[in-house]
Amino acid sequence: MRRDQFLKAVAALAAAGALPLTARAATNIKMMIPANPGGGWDLTGRAFGKALLEAKAADTVTYDNKGGAAGALGLAQFVNGSKGDPNALMVMGAVMLGGIITGKPPVSLDKATPIARITSEYNAFVLPANSPFKTMQDVIAQLKKDPGSVKWGGGSRGSTEHVAAAMIAQKVGVDPAKINYVAFRGGGEAVAAILGGNVTVGGSGYSEFAEYITAGKMKPIAVTSEQRLSGVNVPTLKELGIDVVIGNWRGVYGAPGITPEQRKKLTDEVLKALDTPAWKDALQKNDWTPAVLSGPAFEKFVTDEFASLRDIMTKSGMV
Repeated sequence: MRRDQFLKAVAALAAAGALPLTARAATNIKMMIPANPGGGWDLTGRAFGKALLEAKAADTVTYDNKGGAAGALGLAQFVNGSKGDPNALMVMGAVMLGGIITGKPPVSLDKATPIARITSEYNAFVLPANSPFKTMQDVIAQLKKDPGSVKWGGGSRGSTEHVAAAMIAQKVGVDPAKINYVAFRGGGEAVAAILGGNVTVGGSGYSEFAEYITAGKMKPIAVTSEQRLSGVNVPTLKELGIDVVIGNWRGVYGAPGITPEQRKKLTDEVLKALDTPAWKDALQKNDWTPAVLSGPAFEKFVTDEFASLRDIMTKSGMV
């Protein structure tokens, strides 16, 4: 066999995955999680990394947590440190858009490369187990009486639970600018504050509270979905006469400056991972709703979401 024929044969085998890892370039995915451990982005990033490994779309996955400013600190580190890297991914979502609108960070999301939306999740509002309040109606009554006395705890300023709290206030006739919102850099901090009774009511994805609800340490009082969540006996805000529905979607972005070919390859790997048993198990375990959108459709979705969220936040007095 001539040398050129041999090289072509080796290349074909490597492309088909028929050669051992030592005979082809390993794919080492570097996953930026722009939040502290314990929150929704952290859960999503690590579950997705496991799916990438199962799909053989990656040989290794490493994680870098960088919390703060609704993901803006992690975004800045990702953009500045991953330029042109075809194996870099960053978890992001609706929370980051809200943080960018309110915080106006120096590094914008448009510097990175849109890859795909992967999930959507509705928020739950919970009370500490020893709260003097028992229902969302109790919280609303106190909110109307003295807005500042109700401490809403959740993610960073501009998060979906922050927007939801402002929308709730607006719908029940309270000036949303008067809500007392306590922002936390990560889900772990928010959970600790709720368990410690340092906030009146906490908000986040239902999955982040599930184990504490099951253990009787938190009491769920409402969810932000259109209909009750599957297997969860908690009323929607709409059921309670509060016309608020808001979802928290999550997606992944690639590094700045990657080529169209690299972007397509990365997108294909992401979509492949979303079809694995590992990812399907994560969806079921965490009550995440599949919401796959990629390519130009995802890019347009993000642009439209920025406009819609900015409008809601402005009307709610947050911008």
